[in-house]
Amino acid sequence: MNVHSALAIHIGQEELPFVDIGDGSLLKVLQVKPDEGIWVIENIFQAGYEVETHRHTGPVYGFTTSGAWKYKEYDYVNRAGSFLYEPAGSEHTLQCIEDNTRVWFHMTGSNINLDTQGNITSVVDGALTLQFYLAMCEQQGLPRPQVLVG
Repeated sequence: MNVHSALAIHIGQEELPFVDIGDGSLLKVLQVKPDEGIWVIENIFQAGYEVETHRHTGPVYGFTTSGAWKYKEYDYVNRAGSFLYEPAGSEHTLQCIEDNTRVWFHMTGSNINLDTQGNITSVVDGALTLQFYLAMCEQQGLPRPQVLVG
């Protein structure tokens, strides 16, 4: 082994719990790198779940492993095996159309949440999402997860 190489970090499937975020939909925070503005999450959405309209300040990569979801503003549907790239500045409203839709997102920057008139209602980033996730773990009686930070 090269003494100068960094070690890989493994997190097993059961090491980080999902928390309920409403309507039976779930969130797991895998990694947050505050200095780089990176946050990696996994969601399991139920049919009918909708994420409020938002604009991304950085690029987003999404990979769907089961189910189906779409953006209200587009015609295509993301299904198992779909990869999605969203450039900085993209704006959309996520809608889940099948139960147990599982999606992994790698985001950079923030999500600027918007009302129907385009006014900013809130701004969410990795650090805030991590705080929410840890609070929900505590509230739901789950052990404090060892999310990869930094």
